Amino acid sequence: MLSISASRPNAYTGSPLDRVSGRRDEADFVAAQLAREDALFIPVWRSQSLLRDNAAGEPEAVLLTPATAEAVRMTAGPVPAPWVLLGLFEEGPLKGRPAFAVDCSAAEDPLPLLPPEMGRFADLRPVAALMPPGEASLLAHARGMLHWRSRHRFCGVCGGVCEPRAAGNTLRCANCGTMHFPRTDPAVIMLILRGDRCLLANSPRFPDTTMYSTLAGFVEPGESLEEAVRREVLEEAGIRVGEVHYHSSQPWPFPASVMIGFHGEALTDAITIDPDEIRDARWFTRDEIRRIDTLGLRLPRADSIARRLIEDWLENA
Repeated sequence: MLSISASRPNAYTGSPLDRVSGRRDEADFVAAQLAREDALFIPVWRSQSLLRDNAAGEPEAVLLTPATAEAVRMTAGPVPAPWVLLGLFEEGPLKGRPAFAVDCSAAEDPLPLLPPEMGRFADLRPVAALMPPGEASLLAHARGMLHWRSRHRFCGVCGGVCEPRAAGNTLRCANCGTMHFPRTDPAVIMLILRGDRCLLANSPRFPDTTMYSTLAGFVEPGESLEEAVRREVLEEAGIRVGEVHYHSSQPWPFPASVMIGFHGEALTDAITIDPDEIRDARWFTRDEIRRIDTLGLRLPRADSIARRLIEDWLENA
């Protein structure tokens, strides 16, 4: 099996920021960035991002100035809402300006706190593929960090209250001193090939019963990525896999994963599904994939690495 290269960047990659990880512990530096009049804030409300349509009718991110952000920063009461320094813009008209994520989830409806027609809070995933390069990455970064902050308010070691450190990028238990760091769970996602056919499946977790996608699963402790590919495919579809070739990766903070994409060579044909994980699995030819709509089925969304794995296989016929 030939290795199939990624034809273009995946959605949620290409961050425009220098994450300034070496300066997050410098209190004076962080305070100076937070006090800057040109600082930019990315609000997240209950895992949704602030979006609006540009003149061309395409979705774009809404970044708030300090004055505009002040109202949403105080939605948690007298203590400012959780915030995280994401980094400094590296180039372009925003070069050098700091970007912060701010959680306004304490408000039942944060829109009245903002100037009229600032946009709408919505799920990022359906529109990410339509956004300017880098913007989806920025919003996903903010969403992922604030989700982690909201789920780790207490120490997993002793149950004590966790306090933010490193400009919100780490947490420290106020009781036992344990440091906690953002969690990213690695998951493999793979298009399995057999000659001119690929294996796609429909999962009970898919809200749309007509969508067929690649197989995927989390990497277990003590397991290599290639071993995870082979195990997941065997467990879910009963197919044995031989060669495994890396394609690309994609941040997927929905809520806290990184997807590591592969193409794999099937050694067997017969499909035996795990009904707890898979509703149906089938082999599809390239021709069937190209006319998938005529079969009454559809492929994964355009922002997904699953879609990219399929498209790059089609283009390498």
